[in-house]
Amino acid sequence: MNYWLMKSEPSVFSWKDLLASPEQNTFWEGVRNYQARNYLKAMKKGDLCLFYHSNANPLAIAGIAVVEEEASPDSTALDSHSDYFDPKATPENPRWFGVRVKAQREFSPPLLRSELFAIPELSDMLLLQKGSRLSVQPVKEEHYRIILSLR
Repeated sequence: MNYWLMKSEPSVFSWKDLLASPEQNTFWEGVRNYQARNYLKAMKKGDLCLFYHSNANPLAIAGIAVVEEEASPDSTALDSHSDYFDPKATPENPRWFGVRVKAQREFSPPLLRSELFAIPELSDMLLLQKGSRLSVQPVKEEHYRIILSLR
């Protein structure tokens, strides 16, 4: 099993939106960074994801989601009316992918980024590195276990 962190702006799609989705799951669409896309393609069914609210006040991990379906083409890349449209994507060469995730556990209260910075064992966590902006990123098992122990 692998562990991941997936960022979402609450104004676009929040943890509460995931909980309100049919069967509390959604297709994680709109990733338009090649490295983040490659991480999506590496996800396996059953992998666990920290659901992180980015560009928010407060910045926080809101819960845990589980990968229900592995990567498949992101159809929003083919939809000219979508914010995620990519004119270079075709059905034969989709370029962009997503995974289906399901809410597993809410963090109440959410785990604040400032709390993560206070834990020395998390100092090398990718999320906490200066300039780390990827919307999908791997999480070391030891970091995941520490975070889980906090909530």
